[in-house]
Amino acid sequence: MEGGSKKKVMVAIDESEFSHYALEWTLTNLGDTISSSGLLLFTAQPLADFTYLHASTLGTTPPELVASVQENQKKLTAALLDKAKQICSAHGVEAETETEVGDPKEVICEAAEKHGVKLLVLGSHSRGPIQRAFLGSVSNYCVHNAKCPVLVVKKPSP
Repeated sequence: MEGGSKKKVMVAIDESEFSHYALEWTLTNLGDTISSSGLLLFTAQPLADFTYLHASTLGTTPPELVASVQENQKKLTAALLDKAKQICSAHGVEAETETEVGDPKEVICEAAEKHGVKLLVLGSHSRGPIQRAFLGSVSNYCVHNAKCPVLVVKKPSP
């Protein structure tokens, strides 16, 4: 390895079956590589959209409600990362975890660069071209904007 630095792999995960499949695929197919190079499990915590709360409370969103929603999101994120770490342990791989708040596609690319990741792995939600045009595609954004190679793992159709 160049300069003794590890060739870290980062898997971006969310609560979807697609990212779960991408993690399993990575552990099965790259297990030997990542056990010696390092694995980072990363999840993006989207900025909370409180417009529905604002509208439902007639323009006054109580700060306690905002704090409660944010705390609940943190708990869900921690549970997601814990589950992913357990999956890694079952494959004999120790993983680091990290969470960032922000637009997933942007914070994923930023985290990959910040950590000097040598390979970014993402699951594909297999959206059609129209859905991608309206919803955007995190994997498409990362393929075009990440400063490292990006592997998009597509779950086979049943």
